[in-house]
Amino acid sequence: MSRPVANRDWHRLLALLLVLAACQQLSAAGLIKAKAWLAPVLIERAWAQSLSLGGRPVKPWPWADTWPVAKLRVPALGVERLVLAGDTGNALAFGPGHSSASASLGSAGLAVIGGHRDTHFAFLRALPSGARLQLQLPDGTWRAYRVESIEVVDASTHDLPRLTGAERLLLVTCYPFDALRANGPLRYVVGAVPQAGAGTATFAR
Repeated sequence: MSRPVANRDWHRLLALLLVLAACQQLSAAGLIKAKAWLAPVLIERAWAQSLSLGGRPVKPWPWADTWPVAKLRVPALGVERLVLAGDTGNALAFGPGHSSASASLGSAGLAVIGGHRDTHFAFLRALPSGARLQLQLPDGTWRAYRVESIEVVDASTHDLPRLTGAERLLLVTCYPFDALRANGPLRYVVGAVPQAGAGTATFAR
């Protein structure tokens, strides 16, 4: 028959369990930090490989359900973001995403890029009308845009226009930027048009 655990032994066992629980929490926190650091590195590497392969999609890790499709720059703010394929929650966790329901980036029609207001698209609140944007496409070419409009719309009553002619780029995020609750109906929408006479261009890396 096993002897009953003494009161002092219970205290030791409880202390050990608390230490193990603390280690598990620290390990989980460390894993989250490691993923937050590693993901951008892998996405940047995937984009470089995609460019070297003439624009062929390259996943940043084998089980990823997204991949980089463009690089967005805002020279006035010193901002650079890699744009991922799709605007699902999984993609948006790692960067702004291009809506597959919109036009292809760099082509005629309305192309939409969405991002979270408190991370990758937080800079939109400081982006002024008239600012210049640069977008690198998978074939390595760059396109220049000018911010033409900034508005707040109610997503529950307002559908984004479906342009089939002129090229236009929309950057969309939730609003207000400092909202305490996420997933509200308001959207902050930045509209940009190709810069006159710009076409494709080469910008310094």
